Amino acid sequence: MEKEALKVVNRGEEDEMDMSGYRLCRWKLAIVGVGVVLTGGFLLLLLYWMPEWCVKATCTRTPIREAEVVLLRSTDEFKRWFRAKVRVMLAPGKNPFDCPDSRIVANGHTPHPAENQTEDCERKHSEYQPVQIRYFTLHSTKYYWNDMIQNFEVLKGLEDLGVKCSSVHDDHSKGLTEDEQDYRRLFFGENEIAVKVPSVFKLLIKEVLNPFYIFQLFSIILWSADEYYYYALAIVIMSVISIFTSLYTIKKQYVMLHDMVATHSIVRVSVCRANDVIEEAMSTELVPGDVMVIPANGTIMPCDAVLVSGTCIVNESMLTGESVPVTKTNLPNPSRSAKGTEEDELYSSELHKRHTLFCGTNVIQTRFYSGELVKAVVVTTGFSTSKGRLVRSILYPKPTDFKLYHDAYLFMLCLVAVAGIGFIYTVVNSIMNKVPVPTIIIESLDIITITVPPALPAAMTAGIVYAQRRLKRIGIFCISPQRINICGQLNLVCFDKTGTLTEDGLDLWGIQRVENSSFLLSETHACKEDLVKSQFVACMATCHSLTKIEGKLSGDPLDLKMFEATGWILEEATEEETALHNRIMPTVVKPPKQLLPEAEASADQDMELCKILPSYEMGIVRQFPFSSALQRMSVVTRLLGEKRMDAYLKGAPEVVASLCKQETVPHNFSEVLEGYTKQGFRVIAVAHRKLESKLSWHKVQNVSRDTIESNMQFLGLIIMQNKLKAETPGVLADLRRASIRTVMVTGDNMLTAISVARDCGMIPPQDRIIIADALPPKDGQTAMINWHYADNPPEHVSATGSNPEEVQIRLEEESSGAALHSMEHYHFAMSGKSFAVIAEHFQDLLQKLVLHGTVFARMAPDQKTQLVEALQSVDYYVGMCGDGANDCGALKRAHSGISLSELEASVASPFTSRTPNISCVPSLIREGRAALITSFCVFKFMALYSIIQYVSVTLLYSILSNLGDFQFLFIDIAIILVIVFTMSLNPAWKELVSERPPSGLISGPLLFSVLMQILVCLGFQTLAFLWVKHQPWYHKWTPSSDACSLSNYSHHQNETNHDEHNIKNYENTTVFFISSFQYLIVAIVFSKGKPFRQPSYKNLPFLISSFALYAFILFIMLYRVDAIDQFLEIVCVPYQWRYTMLLIIVVNGVVSVLTENLILDIILRKFVFSRDKQGSCGITSATQTPQEGVDRWGERFLSFLCCQRRRAPKAKYMNLAQELLVDPDWPPKPKTTTEARKAPSPENGSYQIISAT
Repeated sequence: MEKEALKVVNRGEEDEMDMSGYRLCRWKLAIVGVGVVLTGGFLLLLLYWMPEWCVKATCTRTPIREAEVVLLRSTDEFKRWFRAKVRVMLAPGKNPFDCPDSRIVANGHTPHPAENQTEDCERKHSEYQPVQIRYFTLHSTKYYWNDMIQNFEVLKGLEDLGVKCSSVHDDHSKGLTEDEQDYRRLFFGENEIAVKVPSVFKLLIKEVLNPFYIFQLFSIILWSADEYYYYALAIVIMSVISIFTSLYTIKKQYVMLHDMVATHSIVRVSVCRANDVIEEAMSTELVPGDVMVIPANGTIMPCDAVLVSGTCIVNESMLTGESVPVTKTNLPNPSRSAKGTEEDELYSSELHKRHTLFCGTNVIQTRFYSGELVKAVVVTTGFSTSKGRLVRSILYPKPTDFKLYHDAYLFMLCLVAVAGIGFIYTVVNSIMNKVPVPTIIIESLDIITITVPPALPAAMTAGIVYAQRRLKRIGIFCISPQRINICGQLNLVCFDKTGTLTEDGLDLWGIQRVENSSFLLSETHACKEDLVKSQFVACMATCHSLTKIEGKLSGDPLDLKMFEATGWILEEATEEETALHNRIMPTVVKPPKQLLPEAEASADQDMELCKILPSYEMGIVRQFPFSSALQRMSVVTRLLGEKRMDAYLKGAPEVVASLCKQETVPHNFSEVLEGYTKQGFRVIAVAHRKLESKLSWHKVQNVSRDTIESNMQFLGLIIMQNKLKAETPGVLADLRRASIRTVMVTGDNMLTAISVARDCGMIPPQDRIIIADALPPKDGQTAMINWHYADNPPEHVSATGSNPEEVQIRLEEESSGAALHSMEHYHFAMSGKSFAVIAEHFQDLLQKLVLHGTVFARMAPDQKTQLVEALQSVDYYVGMCGDGANDCGALKRAHSGISLSELEASVASPFTSRTPNISCVPSLIREGRAALITSFCVFKFMALYSIIQYVSVTLLYSILSNLGDFQFLFIDIAIILVIVFTMSLNPAWKELVSERPPSGLISGPLLFSVLMQILVCLGFQTLAFLWVKHQPWYHKWTPSSDACSLSNYSHHQNETNHDEHNIKNYENTTVFFISSFQYLIVAIVFSKGKPFRQPSYKNLPFLISSFALYAFILFIMLYRVDAIDQFLEIVCVPYQWRYTMLLIIVVNGVVSVLTENLILDIILRKFVFSRDKQGSCGITSATQTPQEGVDRWGERFLSFLCCQRRRAPKAKYMNLAQELLVDPDWPPKPKTTTEARKAPSPENGSYQIISAT
């Protein structure tokens, strides 16, 4: 039978997977069973570790529709395998949105049977034959079989139906019957985010079955069989401590996550039934399509739901990390709009998030109609909600730091290969010496246990744990410790602007009103008596989303500053006042009495006069909340005593101007706006419109937003000052000096962003800025990009005489250096709209643009994420620093996301800083580099430890000897563990340097370092082993031997004792002393400090431990102590040989230090090993010094001698930089246009420069 093609589930999503189907095969199961018995259960373990092998070994391939087991493989770079068992469920139907008693589906809407149809429904339901539904569960998500698409799919909720906004109101706002709710619950399950805390026994079994612990168990059994009881016991104790520490940590994390999720996750809710009955129910019973009533005093949302009536004030800090209350309004109903002109679009929780209440968010207040409650239709439940997706990402995270650990596994395989050589040598040597078979087996297997160090995993994580503690001390919290290593590889950091680079709060700098289509002079205050009744001030006082919470104004900081500048007062209706009216009581704003004219201010003195001259109050009748996509917000208001209503609009100046009558917009609008934005001001435009008298209150509630926001009258500009944070310029300068590119990603105006980028030093003053203004296809024309310069840099600054700290792309070969440097002095800037057009129509141009893109303005949240992905696609290691509000997607997508939220831990970011400025970024990178270098040092040390001990044992095996039990114990416990856990304590270096650590273990300097130290240790250990045999006093040691020429030998009483393992001999003693010092020598050689870590002499624990061990080993080598000699099973040798060993050790140390520090660090690293191309993003000086010229010629000469070929850089962005050097059309010339080709071809690319204007 031909194999079915692979199916794809979750196509286009983050967790996309390939899937194939299998059916259990009896004869394969029988063969596997026999194999398990023959291998003593090892085959079973192997199949447990490798899901794909397990499935292929026990099953045969079958079509997906008939599969009993599915095998899935993630399509990301990790290619992880999963297996899942296909189960069968009995249900009345296959579609959860069908009525269980009817096969008819009306537009995906479940019919609502009347009360007299209930008995018929029950009878049909009982007679209905259930159908079988196939499904499987993976990562807390159920996948159901769909006959239509012939694949498994996830049922998420109402959005699966593709319902339109009008359908949400008309078809889904009446509620479900209990039968419909029970039927849907079969598919969607209970509405709970169940974080089950595994039992200690389950966690123990899972932990013990780790390959590392299985290998340790094998080692312990082997050592026990060889009577190495003490060492085996020590390893058992270490393993037990490690296992229980790990269990405690994992259990604690599960409990913390469970408690976080369980808090308020199960509440009592009011549910509307189809017959207009409101019932109390538990939140776990909710299903998509249910209609829940939001209580007036607020609640914690147990699901994702869309508001269909009323308004809510919500705190979404659980999702965004920002505790600013957000106003949620009811979903517009296009079918009831005033003119029916509003487009009836598909409902999407992302597009309509201003109308969606998300699970886990806190509803603080509701505003409602009398007799018409605040209602919301349940959209998704359980793990399909926004909170559920977050929890699932925590429960099932993607692997991190893949390259480092991938290289570590390759290195381990090399050690296993070395162990294999030793294994073969031991077997051959033992057979030649006629050693008994049991001894051959034990000793040959013992070589393998020696080569793979048991303490390696714990040692590798030590540096990360210490770095995490240091970060916590400086106020940086980490929920993903493995990401700390990745921070050491960052070579580009994206920054949000407002609240990150600049102060979070905006101050009102001034206003500039418009009268008769002309700008008036700017004014510093809006709180003036002559402006109190102006439309301009009315817009500032009403066009906001502020609300009162416990008597205090709360909302967006910009709205707060703007409202406070007017001096007006905001009043909200109480619940009692609202209940007395037939409609919702609007929020009322009014100026203070002292600002009103005297006649009106004294009107309260006469009750009759008060009726004629009412007080000046404005009610906010309807609010269209601010939208990042639309870049504006608007309100409909009514002045007390007026019949006609007013509409006020504020937003981005370009957007507001486009919605106004052109005759009301001043002719010099662009020049005035550009003048403010170039100075770095945040500019907001305001507009007004008098609405038609026929628009009543009820009609306004249903009118479309586009209808209101049109034909406006331009009122003027509000100028807000956004100051740079004091720390920003210094931190950016530090990053620039450290070869780390900085990029601004903001939702603010383009020219404002450029101005801030220049002010903070992100763009040096002498560099040019090229703005890419992309236009989408229109009227048969293809997409195009217009290029122009933002401004001209100062003429007196020459292109080649720039700042020596200028950030540039460093290339391996620079031909025509001056031309390169002059070309590098440019930066691209673009808006979110242009970025979207380029990403869609100029894919191959996008990578070239991000290579020099520095300012990305007016970027929507999803575009920030796309930018991070674009930068990652050219092999940048990207960090993202934001305030956590609109940056969640980018923070999660970046290699390292740093949130400046005030919350102690933000679920949206791996790192959260308590310090509300970007000074945390260099600290995090420094600690990341220190942790990464510590990991490399520890790995190199553990590799050398294995090889040194391997050499020792192999040499001793040649004379049928071995190291003693307590010698092993002393080396592994007293030396190795102490050194490993103290050498990881070096703090990070005090400043960032331009050099970056290598990103993986498989790099020239690292491999050369390990290889050279192996050769040095091998040479000196072999030298000592052979030299001792040529000493005049040497003979085969026996218990009666007396090489020290002592008359009373203390071991005479043991003469009759036979040393079965031949431990005591001169070779053993020599090898033990030499190898013990070698461990300490390589520890000091590998414990490097500058430029990434503090020097080792500042690491007191390591310093004390090293000196103590040196002193102790030197003492027992030079001075004989019978008790210690007997304990360690070493024999007495003449003092002449002791001094000879000391000489060998000193020479060994000198050679090791010279090899590492002179040959590797100075000569080879400088001339042969070019620095990690992927790491050198590029700080080179703009001018080449004479010394650099000598170094470059020296490097070329030595490279020629070493026959080193020119290699292309590893990173894509380096290759792109080289290509752009020889591209005559790059960078694009000013005032030119690049047009997309209608039919892009690989040969010609997707664009062409067509004209110059």
